[in-house]
Amino acid sequence: MSTKDWIDKDFYKALGVKKDATAAEIKKAYRTLAREHHPDKNPDNAAAEARFKDVSEAYDVLSDPKTRAEYDEARTLFGSGGSRFPGGGFPGSGGRGPSQQGGGANLNVDDLLAQMRQQGGAGGGAGSGGGGMFGDVLGGLFNRGGGQRSAPRPARRGADVESQATISFTDALDGVTVSLRLTTDEPCTTCKGTGAAKGTSPRLCEACDGHGEVLRGQGGFAMPEPCRTCRGRGMVADHPCATCTGSGHAKSARPVNARIPPGVADGSKIRLKGKGAPGENGGPPGDLFIIVHVGADPVFGRSKDNVTVAVPVTFAEAALGAEVPVPLPRGGTVTLKIPGGTPSGRTMRVRGRGATRRDGTKGDLLATVEVAVPRTLTKEAQAALSSYVAAAAEPDPRAELMAETAGRRVLDGDR
Repeated sequence: MSTKDWIDKDFYKALGVKKDATAAEIKKAYRTLAREHHPDKNPDNAAAEARFKDVSEAYDVLSDPKTRAEYDEARTLFGSGGSRFPGGGFPGSGGRGPSQQGGGANLNVDDLLAQMRQQGGAGGGAGSGGGGMFGDVLGGLFNRGGGQRSAPRPARRGADVESQATISFTDALDGVTVSLRLTTDEPCTTCKGTGAAKGTSPRLCEACDGHGEVLRGQGGFAMPEPCRTCRGRGMVADHPCATCTGSGHAKSARPVNARIPPGVADGSKIRLKGKGAPGENGGPPGDLFIIVHVGADPVFGRSKDNVTVAVPVTFAEAALGAEVPVPLPRGGTVTLKIPGGTPSGRTMRVRGRGATRRDGTKGDLLATVEVAVPRTLTKEAQAALSSYVAAAAEPDPRAELMAETAGRRVLDGDR
């Protein structure tokens, strides 16, 4: 379709929404109309099919904020109908003024664009053809050619890289520096990133003028896409480098020292800024993300910033009280004082012996007492234990349990 036809269309009217409609209102109107006029719902209905296409085209334009802004600006410049320029003519066009033709000069938009292109090449600005006045808007809207050049490619940030590291349980408590070997896509060391074989040089890509992108027409608009001739590099090597086959990039392995912070938990993801793949066209490098795996410990466990440990004690130690040694996760021991009558399963806290926090403080060591029951007893031990039972005359420890459940209906299967 011609440029004039494109500007003449009122996409807001096609969707039945106001010009200041929100994105949600536009989306809702499109969905309603698209369902109503969809070809599957209206077979062999040419009018419905045409309406469906109009609705889809309108939504393609108005759903994108940038495209919608360009569309609004273009229609403002050329008037609500797209065939008149407000104020009568345009600078340097020779159009009639407000007193002629009813206050506006009839302009053919396609002729206007052709005139702007001709005069723009001769240095025409606002007073010699209007190229400077409309170039930004119209250049963005109507560059629909198959091989037109885009703006130079901007600097591009490098890709993020992900790696994994396995550390010991004790290293996770206080942090550790690990050495990693990363494989990333970096400039080829053989050709120094040029993509050309030794003794030769690449040339500027003629298809994109070295920009790495060209504009391709899509739905009435020019969309940038990587140049197929140079594969987005902007340069072409007639004699490509054997190592990178002309791409200018190759896989490269490099060592990286990464600091794992203290108190890290298993499965944590650590981010190291600027340690990822290098950027393009002067862009910054990406980041390195390290997934940390913490090895299990046969003795200790973790509960957030605290370290846990199970401490076996004898019945006598739990009943009479005792001082028992408890191992520490970083080595050495600490003496734990167990009061007499301590039940099995009681947890006692040793402060400052856990994992290091980000602020430098430490969590605690949580020691859980477990009464160890001997598997076998000598005859002397059995006799002594029987004497203890008789002497202690302890009350039935299950009396309260049974009292709480007394009187409940007994099921046949539980008899």
